[in-house]
Amino acid sequence: MTIEVETTSFGTLNEGSHVELFTLKNSRGLVVNITNYGGIVTAIHAPDSSDVSANVALGFPTLDGYINNHPYFGAIIGRYANRIAGGSFVLYGKRYKLFKNYGANTLHGGKHGFDQRVWKATPSKESNFAALTLTYTSKDLDEGFPGNLDCKIVYSLNLHNELRIDYEATTDKPTPVNLTNHSYFNLSGAGAGDILNHEVQIAADRYTPVDKSLIPTGELKPVDNTPYDFRVSTRIGARINDTSGGYDHNFVLNKQYGDLQIAAKVADPASGRILEVHTTEPGIQFYSGNFLDGTIRGNGGSYKKHYLHWKHSIFQIQSIKPISPVQFCALEKSIRKQPSTSSAC
Repeated sequence: MTIEVETTSFGTLNEGSHVELFTLKNSRGLVVNITNYGGIVTAIHAPDSSDVSANVALGFPTLDGYINNHPYFGAIIGRYANRIAGGSFVLYGKRYKLFKNYGANTLHGGKHGFDQRVWKATPSKESNFAALTLTYTSKDLDEGFPGNLDCKIVYSLNLHNELRIDYEATTDKPTPVNLTNHSYFNLSGAGAGDILNHEVQIAADRYTPVDKSLIPTGELKPVDNTPYDFRVSTRIGARINDTSGGYDHNFVLNKQYGDLQIAAKVADPASGRILEVHTTEPGIQFYSGNFLDGTIRGNGGSYKKHYLHWKHSIFQIQSIKPISPVQFCALEKSIRKQPSTSSAC
């Protein structure tokens, strides 16, 4: 079995920055395309039970699709994934004000999040995996967040069809950090209808309810007798109409924080494809593409409601330790404050 990494041009931004596209692929048929613009995963080609390959990640074939307004398809989100209520937070007695880009709240890092930055990219290959290392330094008060933040994201693909994402952030001041990848999935193929017949299992006895602005209320509610009970594999469409517009909730995992364990499993009976999500983090966000309305066209056609998305979430904005997870097979995360020599929180 073999593993490869390739680099091609993906275009140029209006201000002149050159953008590249990197392809990680193995001899078992898994192919992952990633650009250094926003650290975006533009496509994931995976074989089905009949060994027929399809792209299972929503995205665009060219850079132009990502420059225009889009719902963060495949992007690295930062400094802070998910919503910050009121567009501000208090840290050690000081209030920091952020750009409100989602009504009265801040979403996914603000007006110019990490999804719109050009990252320094370094591809590499070993005998059993190919990798892409992305680095970016967010300056003090970037989008209102304190501290210089040195970020490193490593995508790696191995011969077991495992796509791993490692997140690391080092700061010189206390600051909230919550990095994630924002890929949307359809295991039948991007553009091939909805995911209501996909079967989901989540190892969580509790979830975090949200208010009308999708801000967590602070409660940790049992999933018993609710449409959020996925402890046994269940069709997404079985109870989605019993929710308020679809799934967009954090699930509190039944696991020890820091241990890399399976958090969720998704199966598509039609194609035979299976997606497993492993994480070191204590929570997982399940989003069912509730705001897609068919007006966006990308790889595979138009994207309508109900596509699968996993991402990080957090219970309290003041916490530097996020509640979260994600991606194709595994995730590691570490957050350090200089000059600490610790490699993980």
